[in-house]
Parts: sequence; C-alpha cells; structure tokens
Amino acid sequence: MKIHILSLFPDYFRGPFDVSMIKRAKENGILDIELVDLRDFAEGKHKKVDDRPYGGGPGMVLMPRPLCTAIRYLKTPKTRVIHLSPQGSLLTAKTCERLAVEDHLLLVCGHYEGIDQRVIDAEIDEEISIGDYVLTNGCLSSIVLVDAVSRFIPGVIGNEEAAYQDSFQEGVFDGPHYTKPYDFEGSVVPSVLSSGHHEEIRKWKYQQALQKTKKVRPDLLSETTS
Repeated sequence: MKIHILSLFPDYFRGPFDVSMIKRAKENGILDIELVDLRDFAEGKHKKVDDRPYGGGPGMVLMPRPLCTAIRYLKTPKTRVIHLSPQGSLLTAKTCERLAVEDHLLLVCGHYEGIDQRVIDAEIDEEISIGDYVLTNGCLSSIVLVDAVSRFIPGVIGNEEAAYQDSFQEGVFDGPHYTKPYDFEGSVVPSVLSSGHHEEIRKWKYQQALQKTKKVRPDLLSETTS
C-alpha cells in the first residue's frame, strides 16, 4: 500500500514509522509511506498556508489553495483521500479492514482550527476521527490510522489470523491472555487454558471477553444487537 501523509510537520512521523512492525513492513516493500510538507505547495515568499476564519472566532484555518493543489498533485484515480478530524466518523476495526484493501491512501492532517470547508466538499472522500476528543493536530490521528489499518495488510504482522481475533472483531473485547509462570505471586493460570480442549478454551475466552465488554463498554453489545 502507498500512503501519503500531508501535514505541516512531516518530522512528527519520523519516530513511530521507524520502529517495530511498520519499519519491517516498509523494509519489505509492503508499506510505502511518504511524508509531504503542505508548505511545499504554498505560494508567495512566506509560504502562507493559514488565515483568520470568516465570521470571526479564535485560531486559524488552513487555506484551500495550498491544500487543493497538494491533494490534486498527489492523488491518482485509485486514491482514497481521508481527512483526520474530530468531526469524522469513528475509526473502528471494520473501517480499518475496509481501508486495508485500498491501493493508495492520502491522509490530510488538520491543524489549528481545521481546514476550509471547500476542500472537504471538493477533495475529501472520507472524514475519520479516532475518538471523541480534540488533539492539537491530525498528525497523531494519522499515526493511529496507519498502525491500525496496517495490521490487516497481509505480511505486516507475523500471524495474519491475529488481526481477526483481537478486540472488536466479534463485537466484543479480546479474551484474557496468560503466559509463564503458571503461578505468579499466588495467582495461577485458569485451569481450562492448560486442559488441551480447544473448544472449551474458545468458549471460556469468549465468555470472559463478553463479561468485560458488558462491564466496560456495554454500548458495543447494544450495537451488535441493534
């Protein structure tokens, strides 16, 4: 997959994409991530990309011309243009699975008070939010999206089935996990996990996951039954 990330701060992404699974995916040619500086598409001596909002209000808004110029330069007929925004639809496992089959993602990071609505109307295919809160910019949201989506791309994680057995894939959390030692400070591993009965283990993990989901995120269960 080819991923372009358009932002005011390309250096923001250097660390997260240079370690662990994302780094290996890049080295193996599975992911191609290119960081693009929006100011490279700005006009004038000072490369201005933002201005005061019409109608008043605090902060600055990213101007339409640099953004539209950049997006039109980078996108192809196979590109899906995504704006990371608190006003977007919530990023979910199903969304990540859907995006993982795209050939090219162009992620537009908002900054300051956001971007001119005319850019959204003309060039954005989808707006995505990583949660009901506001960040200082869309860079961190882009990192979260890339990491979450990449897990569904074949070859990125060691065991491809793991992505489909994690939390949210069946509408509930993942089940609890244990490893050695069997007895840790008087707390032992549940006996069913060492029984060798795979169907019983699956049922037990699902029941444990269901109980925790009911306690922590009952809204997830209401969504699956609605």
